[in-house]
Amino acid sequence: MKKKPQYIFIAVLALLGLVLITIPNGMRFTGFVFLGAAALWAAGLLLYRWRKKSRGALWLYRLFLAGTALMLTLLLSIEGVVVFHGEADNSAVPVDAVIVLGAGVNGETPSAALWSRITAAADYLEQHPDVPVVLSGGQGPGEYISEAEAMRRALWTNSESWNERYLLEDRSTSTAENFKYSKELLEEYGLDTDTAVIAVVTNDFHCFRTHLIAQRQGLHIVDVPAELPWWWLTANYYVREAFAVVKTALFDR
Repeated sequence: MKKKPQYIFIAVLALLGLVLITIPNGMRFTGFVFLGAAALWAAGLLLYRWRKKSRGALWLYRLFLAGTALMLTLLLSIEGVVVFHGEADNSAVPVDAVIVLGAGVNGETPSAALWSRITAAADYLEQHPDVPVVLSGGQGPGEYISEAEAMRRALWTNSESWNERYLLEDRSTSTAENFKYSKELLEEYGLDTDTAVIAVVTNDFHCFRTHLIAQRQGLHIVDVPAELPWWWLTANYYVREAFAVVKTALFDR
């Protein structure tokens, strides 16, 4: 590729990134990825032009190429695992309890991600009417009610067994806390969480990371993946999730 088209490509990537970051559309992370890609491409172009000036510059360019290739290979490999876990069908697996993980709430209105989880949970719970259910999610910035309360309002039915079966966990601020506090509630309910099989309702892109975190807390889970309604938002979250998996694997304990 000639230099001028490359400069145009870098500028377009950077502009798209700025637009996605600026406009509230749920695509901020993709915007940052575009900006990062533009910066990486520009750095590679500069190193390519500089490579003939010295042997050190040539080795620096080669190191840059190797590092970039390694990073892309790692991220694509993780992405493949994330996609694989998100396509699991565990609807026929017998379970002892269900945990529905919360997602963002806009004021008192569930976000697209949370609505998709509520919808998937409603369908799944119709097939498993006799197991305890934990609605798990605290209250974050810009949320007038907890995520657990938002799910309760959407799933509530006027039946005598509802309050006995549904447990609200409204303290958590992360997936790790979702599992920690939900585990405590289920044990208070009388469930042996060391041996129980627990269905976890979350978005498809989030399934692999929930497994990593649940295993660290001694929980045996099966996925109930929920799909977002828009492909571009799904793509954004899948890209973001690859980086989140790396963070969880290295730092979250």
